[in-house]
This record gives sequence, structure tokens and C-alpha cells, in this order.
Amino acid sequence: MASRSATWRVPVALVTLAIVPVVAGSLRLIELFGGAAVMPPNARFDASPVPVVTHIVTAIVFAVLGAFQFSTRLRRRRPAWHRRAGRVLVVAGLGLALSALWLNQFFPREGATREVLYPFRIVFGVALVLTIVTGFLAARRRDFARHRTWMIRSYAIALVAGTQVFTLGFGNIIFGTGDLTTALLMLSAWVINLAVAEWAIGKRPRRHTPVTQVQLATP
Repeated sequence: MASRSATWRVPVALVTLAIVPVVAGSLRLIELFGGAAVMPPNARFDASPVPVVTHIVTAIVFAVLGAFQFSTRLRRRRPAWHRRAGRVLVVAGLGLALSALWLNQFFPREGATREVLYPFRIVFGVALVLTIVTGFLAARRRDFARHRTWMIRSYAIALVAGTQVFTLGFGNIIFGTGDLTTALLMLSAWVINLAVAEWAIGKRPRRHTPVTQVQLATP
């Protein structure tokens, strides 16, 4: 029983971290599709809802489904499910990254918060695309150690909204709510996530799976 509970700790922790942005995104979707307005109004969302909907849906899929990819027990017992879910996550992750880049580029930038975050959102949006593609290609080559490394990094980048709940919540109380302070607190969430990701990657020795001609021929 202890081993069973241990294998679910990471997925449950990740879903818990994502729960606030998932709920907020779901409420925004309800609003955009004609439901009751419970979120703060945003005229830009109403003017251009398609990238917003794409961003929210792909973010929810990537955050929730991606969390269960970290269950060692699930990967070993249901490898076919892991592969199918992985393909869904590649599409969702790319949709998340590209919609984020679109929103960052075409939504008006207002105040110091957006001005400071604009270049960082480009950097991390592009980084999300590159980490997902690199991880996918590594899996195709049967280099599962490298695949794991890059997908951990991609998930860390994508789950930033969950961490921002804490960096903004506690940071605004301690440092105030100025535009520049808020921008730096949001940026710190990416730094924290990637630091934790590198720690998780370094916990296990890297073992490159040998790639044979037979493996390369396997679809």
C-alpha cells in the first residue's frame, strides 16, 4: 500500500498545484460560451476569443493529463496508455505554446507588468515548443532518458500559472503590488519551476538507452 500511495504523490501534487488556474480557466470558458460572468471582465478576451479558448483548453489538458505521466507505476503497467497520452500532450503543449505566443504578440501591452514580461513570455513560449519537440524526437529514437528530461522541463514551463498563484499571493503581501514587482514575481515562478525540474532530473543518473537498428525501425 505504501508503494502504491507513493507513486501517486507526484501526480496528485501537480494536479493540486494546477487546480486554481484550471478552475479559473474553466470559469472563463463558461463565460465566453455565454454563461454567467463570474471572472473579472476583459474586453480583449471578448474581441478575440479563439486564441483564448485554445490557450485555456490546451493548458488544462497539458496540466492535468501531463501530471499522470509522472506516475512510474502507470507508465510501467500501461505503457500503451502512456504513449497515447503522450501524443495528446504533444499536440496540447504545442497549442498552449503557440496560443501563448499569439496572445503575447497581439494583445495590447499595458503598463510595466506587460512590458517587462513581453520578452520573457517570448523566451519561455519558444522554450516550451523546443522542449516538447526535443522530448518527442527523443522518444521516437527510444532515448527515454533524454525524453524524460525534456518533458519534465516542458511541464515545468507550462505549469507556471499554478506557481504564480503562490509567488503573487505571498509576494504581493511582502513586496507590494506595483507593476514592476508583479512582473518580477510572475517571472520568479518560471525560475522556481525550472529549478525544481532540474533538481528532479538530477535525482536519477542519466542512462541513455542504446538505439539499435531494430529499435529505429519500430514505429
